[in-house]
Amino acid sequence: MHECFHKNLVLITEAADRMRCCQCHLTLTAEELGDSYCPECYETKGKKNYRFESVVPDRKGGSRYRCEDCGVLIEAGDS
Repeated sequence: MHECFHKNLVLITEAADRMRCCQCHLTLTAEELGDSYCPECYETKGKKNYRFESVVPDRKGGSRYRCEDCGVLIEAGDS
């Protein structure tokens, strides 16, 4: 088995400004949504749903990194 020393790390930033449809729960970025309706509700039910709620990341401190060599996720707490 190959041992990785995780020397090629990339910081994973939290997605900001995400919106969740109150009807079908599809989650989009605010940029993807714009001032439009939910594309999933429109495609499946033919209705233009404009009701969304903001999604708050549930992470409390710390950072996450991904090793570009092996793909492992590493969580580092704030000290």
